[in-house]
Amino acid sequence: MKKPTILYSTLGVAAVFLILVAVNFLAGRVPQRLDLTAEKAYTLSAGTRAILAKLDTPVKVRLYCTRNENMPPQLKLYAQQVEDLLNEYRQAAKGLVEIQKLNPEPDSDAEDSAKLDGVEGQPLTNGERLYLGLSVSMLDQKEAIPFLSPDRERLLEYDLSRAITRVTGARKQVVGVMSPLPVAGMQMPPMMMMQMGQRGQEPWALYSELRRDYTVKQVEMTATAIPDDINLLVLIHPRDLSENAQYAIDQFVLRGGKLLAFLDPNAVLDRATAGMGGYSPTGGSNLGKLLAAWGLKFDSTQVVADMDCMARTNRGRAPGVLALNDSAFARDDVVTADASDLFLVFPGAFSGTPAQGLKETVLLKSSKNAQLVSPMSAQMSPDDVIKEFVPANTEFPLAVRLTGKFKTAFPEGAPKAADAKEGEKKEDKKPEPPAVAGLKESAQENTVILVGDSDMLQNQVAVSEQQNPFGGGRMVLPANGNLAFAQNAVEALTGDSNLIAVRSRTSRDRPFTVVQRMQQAAEASYRDKIRDLEFSLTDTQRKLTELQQRRQASGDKSAQRFILSPEQQTELENFRKTEASVKMQLKEVRRSLRAKTDALENSLKWLNIAGMPAIVIAAGVSIALSQRKKAAAK
Repeated sequence: MKKPTILYSTLGVAAVFLILVAVNFLAGRVPQRLDLTAEKAYTLSAGTRAILAKLDTPVKVRLYCTRNENMPPQLKLYAQQVEDLLNEYRQAAKGLVEIQKLNPEPDSDAEDSAKLDGVEGQPLTNGERLYLGLSVSMLDQKEAIPFLSPDRERLLEYDLSRAITRVTGARKQVVGVMSPLPVAGMQMPPMMMMQMGQRGQEPWALYSELRRDYTVKQVEMTATAIPDDINLLVLIHPRDLSENAQYAIDQFVLRGGKLLAFLDPNAVLDRATAGMGGYSPTGGSNLGKLLAAWGLKFDSTQVVADMDCMARTNRGRAPGVLALNDSAFARDDVVTADASDLFLVFPGAFSGTPAQGLKETVLLKSSKNAQLVSPMSAQMSPDDVIKEFVPANTEFPLAVRLTGKFKTAFPEGAPKAADAKEGEKKEDKKPEPPAVAGLKESAQENTVILVGDSDMLQNQVAVSEQQNPFGGGRMVLPANGNLAFAQNAVEALTGDSNLIAVRSRTSRDRPFTVVQRMQQAAEASYRDKIRDLEFSLTDTQRKLTELQQRRQASGDKSAQRFILSPEQQTELENFRKTEASVKMQLKEVRRSLRAKTDALENSLKWLNIAGMPAIVIAAGVSIALSQRKKAAAK
C-alpha cells in the first residue's frame, strides 16, 4: 500500500510543479499586471486613460536604451519597468501609441537618431555614453525626455503623459506670473560674477515647470494693465500692491481672465523684507480692495497654528508650519481630489462671506485644534505658542476658490495717477490720456483661487536638489505635494485637468497617523505639566519675594538679607522636590511614548513580514484538515 501512495505523491508534486511553471510562463506572455498597492502606483491613472482616449492620430514613442555589460543593474531593472509602462500605454491607446526600441551603440544610426530626437547620453568613466531616454512624436510635433532617472520613478507616468499631451495639444495657453520675488531667477552682473565667483539665482521649479507646458510671461508689479493674450495670472506674494495694479487685476478678472493668487501674512523666505532670524515684520501681502469687493478678508497680521498638523522642522516642531493631513483637503474638488503631503509655512486664513453672485469652495483647511497667533510668536517663540495654546475649535480656510460673476472693486473707475515727483515742473508733465470707462461686472462666470501662503512655492520648501548618480548635473525632485497642488490649480484654471490625477500621484508620503496622534497626546500632557511647573515656580518666587520684603520691613541687617530664613529654605526645598518630581514624570511620559512607538512600528513590521506567510500556512492547514475529514468520512 505504501508504494502506490509514494508514487501518487511524487506524481502529484511533479504535476504541481509543471502547473506552476506553465502558469508562470503564460502569465509572462500576458501583458497584464496585478497592482496591490494602496495608491495603485503601478496602474495607469484615470487622467492618463482620458488623454489616451482622445487620440485620433498615432503617436510614436522611441525608447533609447543601452543594452550591454556597462548598463548598471539598477538601470536595467528600471528600463524594464519603463518598457512595462509603455506596453500599458499601448494597450490603453488601442494601438495608437507605437513603441520603437532602439539600442544606441557607439557610432550607430540609433545613436545619431537619439541625438536628433534630443535624447542625451550620460558619460561613463570609460568614455562611452549610457542612454535611457525617449522621444514622443506626432506628425511634426516632438517632445523628448533626455534621461529617465530611477530617482524620478514617481514622476514617470506624469512625464510620459505630459509629453503625449504636448505633442497632441493645440496652441499653448499664456500664463502670466506677477511677483516681487525672483520667481524667474535673477542674473548677477558679469563683473560681480567674476569678483564674487557666484552665479545668479536659478528660476523657481514652479516657473520652470510652467514653461514646459505654457507660454509664460512676466508681469511687472507696477503694471497698470494685464496683457490681453494672458489667459491666467499667477500672483505670488503681492506685497505693497498699488491701487493701479489692483485695478489692472480687477479689470483682468472682469474680462474673463483667471486668477491664482498666493497671499502670505509672513513670507519668511522673502529676503527683501526678512530681518534678523528670518522674521518679516512688514512681509505680509494682501489684495486690499479686491478681497473686500469679493466679500472676503485675509488678516495679514496673524498666522494659523495647528496642533494636529504641526510639522517638524530643523529647529524642532513648529505649530505655525503645517504638514496638512488627509482631512485638510476637499476630496470632491478636482484641484485637491488627489492632493497629499502639503507643507505650508506660517499660512494665513480667509474669512468673510462671498459677495452676492459668488460661491466659495474651501480647498484647504486647518483642523479644529488650531488658533490664530501673531507671526512673530509663531516664528520666534514656538515653544511659548505650544505652552499657551488654546484651540479656537474652528476650521480655518487656508485656500478657497470663488466662482460666479465678479463685480468691480473700483465702481468710480480707475484710480488717479500718482502726483508729479518733487522738483518736476507741472508744465513738463505729459497730458494724461482720456479716462477709459472700466468694466463694472464680468459678463460670464469666472474663477479665482486664493491661497494663504507663498513660501510653499519656493524651492527651499517645495523641492529637493540632489546629484544625478548617473551624471548630468543636479536633479530637482518634489519634496512634497506643494508643486503638484500649484500645477493642479493652474491646470484646472486653464481648462485642461487630465494631468491632475497623474501629477497628484507623485507624492506618496503615507505618514503613521496613529503614531502622530500618540505624539500629540504626549505633547499635550507635556504642556500641562510644564504649565503646572511654571505656575509653581511663579508662586514660589512670589512667596520668596514676600518673605524678603517682610524681613526688610522688620529691620534686619543688610548682611542678613541674603541669608535664607527657615521658611524660605522650606519653600525652596518644596519647590525643588516638585521640580524633580515633574521632571521625573516627564521622563516617564517620554519613555512610555518611545516604548509605544517602538511597539507599534515593530508590530507593523512583523505584520508586513509574517502576515502573508501566516495566511498561506493557515490556509494550507485548513485545506489539509478538510481533506483529512473527507478521507475519514469515506
